[in-house]
Order: sequence, then structure tokens, then C-alpha cells
Amino acid sequence: MKIGLFYGSTTCYTEMAAEKIQQHFAENLTIKPELAVELFNIKDIPLSKIDDFDLVILGISTWDYGQIQEDWEGHWEDIARLNLSGKIIALYGMGDQVGYTEWFQDALGMLHEQVVAQDGFVIGYWPTQGYEFEASKALTEDNSQFVGLSLDEDNQYEQSDVRISQWCQQIRGEIVEIIESV
Repeated sequence: MKIGLFYGSTTCYTEMAAEKIQQHFAENLTIKPELAVELFNIKDIPLSKIDDFDLVILGISTWDYGQIQEDWEGHWEDIARLNLSGKIIALYGMGDQVGYTEWFQDALGMLHEQVVAQDGFVIGYWPTQGYEFEASKALTEDNSQFVGLSLDEDNQYEQSDVRISQWCQQIRGEIVEIIESV
């Protein structure tokens, strides 16, 4: 199973999270060598590269009043041309739950909608406990989970490493379940 992590990063926080995710997967390569993660900054590579991977992790940040990050904005229409059918997709997002409380993680939710519209199989949903915000497009229908890992480097920086670690364990487990069921 080939894993590719694609991210867009203006302030480097999404990139730093990508590197931490890659590191968490690398720690278990002796147990599951097929879980190595290759990193790609979408500023430098076309999204069509996603075709080369069985599992794809996508990282996006929400800007200002619910806007997508500029690198993703430049590739947004490309998502509709991807064939994600049969691909396992995990998502993570960066946002500011205090400064932009009405738009927290909106870009994550918008990316999730795009992935689902292309028949991607999404894993890695994340609980909303521990966050305080007014609204988000990144919530599941029952509002109990985000559609992917939610990080807030502005207000909860000290929780990011733990959340990344727990999420990586969670999606590794979900991946192993999928592999074993095939």
C-alpha cells in the first residue's frame, strides 16, 4: 500500500503537521513497512500524482472567513478530475477556533465534500470534544466529529502533537482493518 500526503501550506504549519504525520508512520515501518508516507507540497506537484497512491492524506488550512488555502485554491478544479474511487482518503485541517469561530475548519469540510463527490472512501474522522467554536463546515451530520483531524496552532498549539499522534494511531488501525478485510 502506497501512501501519499498532499498539503498546501502558506505559513508552514500545515507542512510541519505533514512532517509529524510522516514521522509517526515511519516509527512503525518495522511492523508495517507498507505504511511509509511520501510528502508532496501541492504548490510543486500536480494533484494527478494522487493516482499513484492507494491511501491519500490531504492537508488544508482555512483562511480568514472560511476560505481555502491559496495552493489548494489554485488546484480546486483539478479535484473534480481525479478518480478517487477505491482510494482511502484521510484529511487534516488547520484553523483558528477563536479568531474565526464561525468558520473553524471550513476548508476541511469543503475538501471533504470534494473528495466524497469523487467517490473517495474517507477515514480518520475526529471528535469535536476539546474545541470551542460557533460553526464549521467540517462537521459530520450529527455534529459529533470533524471530517478529519482538526488542529489549531493559534490557540491549542500544545495539543497538536498529542492529537497528531492519536490520529495517526487511529488511521493506522483503520488502514490495517481495511487491509485485513481484503
